[in-house]
Amino acid sequence: MKVSLSWLKTHLDLADASVESLRDLLTFAGIEVEGIEVRGVDTDKIVVAQILESVQHPNADRLSVAQVDDGSGTKRQIVCGAKNYKVGDKVPLALPGAKLPGGIEIKEGKLRDVQSNGMMCSGRELGIGEDHSGLLILDPALKVGSLFKEIVPPDVVFDLEITPNRSDLLSHSGLARELAALTGKALKSAPAPELPEQEKASKSQVRLDAPDACPYYTARYIRGVKVGPSPEWLRRRLESVGLRPINNVVDITNYVLLEVGQPLHAFDMDKLEGGIIVRHASEGESLVALDGNSYTLNTDDLVIADKACAVAIAGVMGGNATSVTETTANILLESAYFTPSQVRRTSRRLILSSDSSYRFERGVDPQGVLEASALATKLIVEIAGGKADEEVIVAGKAPVLVKDIVFDELKAKALIGIPDLDRYEMHKVLSSLGLQLLGAKGRDSSKWQIPSHRLDLQRSIDLVEEVARVVGLDRVPSRAAGAFSPAQATDRTYDFTMTLRQALVERGFYEAQTLRLISTSQLKDVLGQPVTPEKSVAVRNALSEDHTTLRPSLVPGLLATTALNIRQGLQRLRFFEIGRVFLMNPNGTNREEERVAILMSGPAEASSWAQQESPAVDVFHLRGVLETIPGIAGSSIELVPKPLEGWLLSAEVKRGSKTLGWIAQVHPARVRELDARHPVYVTELSLSALQQGAQGTAKFTELQRYPSITRDVALEVPADLPTSKIAAFFASQKEPLLAGAEVFDVFADPTGQKLASDKKSVAWSLTYRATDRTLESKEVDEAHSRVLKALVGTLPATIR
Repeated sequence: MKVSLSWLKTHLDLADASVESLRDLLTFAGIEVEGIEVRGVDTDKIVVAQILESVQHPNADRLSVAQVDDGSGTKRQIVCGAKNYKVGDKVPLALPGAKLPGGIEIKEGKLRDVQSNGMMCSGRELGIGEDHSGLLILDPALKVGSLFKEIVPPDVVFDLEITPNRSDLLSHSGLARELAALTGKALKSAPAPELPEQEKASKSQVRLDAPDACPYYTARYIRGVKVGPSPEWLRRRLESVGLRPINNVVDITNYVLLEVGQPLHAFDMDKLEGGIIVRHASEGESLVALDGNSYTLNTDDLVIADKACAVAIAGVMGGNATSVTETTANILLESAYFTPSQVRRTSRRLILSSDSSYRFERGVDPQGVLEASALATKLIVEIAGGKADEEVIVAGKAPVLVKDIVFDELKAKALIGIPDLDRYEMHKVLSSLGLQLLGAKGRDSSKWQIPSHRLDLQRSIDLVEEVARVVGLDRVPSRAAGAFSPAQATDRTYDFTMTLRQALVERGFYEAQTLRLISTSQLKDVLGQPVTPEKSVAVRNALSEDHTTLRPSLVPGLLATTALNIRQGLQRLRFFEIGRVFLMNPNGTNREEERVAILMSGPAEASSWAQQESPAVDVFHLRGVLETIPGIAGSSIELVPKPLEGWLLSAEVKRGSKTLGWIAQVHPARVRELDARHPVYVTELSLSALQQGAQGTAKFTELQRYPSITRDVALEVPADLPTSKIAAFFASQKEPLLAGAEVFDVFADPTGQKLASDKKSVAWSLTYRATDRTLESKEVDEAHSRVLKALVGTLPATIR
């Protein structure tokens, strides 16, 4: 809800309160300030000017050159693009040096070779409205040269988030009451409108056919009104909180809503056929509302109708057919109380929300219905003319929604815990909030009458909350610190997950958060053993065909994310997701498991002006990422090939005998469906298995002081011998000088001309190093010979 500070000042003296102090005061009182907007201009460089003459710009069809009087005694030339003014109009003029909202500074200059010494402004350019179609035309009675800020004082608008239980704060007078209690200031007394006599409605005037949904309805006739533009002060009030002025009658109903929180509606009385009937809609009945849309209603919806048809959706929005227009002469002013649940149900079903429904849904003060009607009637007669009937027609009875509360003061002091909080101070707080003391109930309790607008106060504990809120929680002493709690398994899992996230982000990956629900067609993207619809965890009441199954894998969501990014023009993709999957056990029960999935595709390096596009990533890039993440870093993994239907180059990821998950290349046919230009690689690992590998204490090895010596060897081995077996052999050697082995070339000749077709040549570089000395060549040759001898004796390999 938007609240104008200048409007609040009509209820309360806030001259000594800064915007920052009000923001903090509201926040600590439980009213969230979502935003603060400054409207209008606080500068002496914007004045009232009168247009003396205007001619066409010699070099531009859409511009004109005006001579204006700014009160200085010298004409000022202004180039202007607006067309809505005429000679003699008075407009706001920004002089050179003026700073407008948005940081625009006005300077002298030339526009199409014609000198312009300032700028005539629209309301939007001055921050006081949204209209920028033309200049802001001012009152002809204003004095030329007077400061604009004195005519339209700058304002501050607070955007407040009001909790649903505090419907009494959904108006300027309600918020002023709250601020009066919080600041200790007195509310400015304003003459209350005289309440009219009440006339019990006859069935021909107002008939309540649904008293459960509308227990109280009032109608007042005002005849002979003249509908037209609203006066300046009323337009400014509405525009200050973002409402667009329409006409004086409608603007007054909106003003009263924002002033006291009671929604009203004005009908064109001459467009009604017979009296008002408050009833439930007929099944399939339709209504064209004020927003121009047609709504189909059902029997759960409440409508205001005449004898012919529905003319308004009760509490939500009026109908277009009976709206107040320039030709309206007689109006019927509605002020009523509608049951919150009724309005909420209709508003939600129709997806139609309005300022009225927003307040009725949260509950308005039934005892304020007549007062709001009287205030609106008084303003309509003053502004739009006409004569109001002496009596207001009343149907039903205003419900009483509050009751007296016995306040347990002893319990309040114990709960709040402020040592110096006494009975007198608590009573003072409650009285400042509008509660009336009815008397003491013993030494430690008292009885209070609750004002009708405080619908949230129902129990003694509610009064305790009010006292604590107003005196300030900063007065509550701290008594106990949090008790130490040793780390649990949940804490360790959370810490590991965050470490894993950070590690992947530091390696250039972006975290994805996809839906846990997928379609059955996405089951084909599951990495691992195939999952059929019968073996997946289905949702009993699916919202749509795309959300029928709880995901058994994270990969389907990542592939959908990949397709979306590719269609947005991205090719270098690095995604990961950590989340829960849902699996079906062989016996039909379900289980949940936390996993991490990683996806890579596109160029290995980011594009740069200094080099051409790099080659695309392959499965070894993804393996390199795996070898550096927490849970695997510092240990060795093995990719054990295992064909999977629908995947290319699929393999199990193993650490020793423990299976961590799967790694695979997406099938080219699926890559084409994703519109990807490069191969796509994915891996999915068990989070718990990774965490088990990270439980040990990290060990650090000192940098080597002595140089290493390398020896190369080419081995001829069977073509089907995995290179990983050769690597495992070198890793298992107990040779103390062997520091490492790395493959640097693989050669095969399917034709058999240079090498037998069932053979391949694998070249390795072996590194030798001693930790306590520099090695001699003889030592290295002897160690190298021992390693090769053991190699030939262990593997079907021949040294070339």
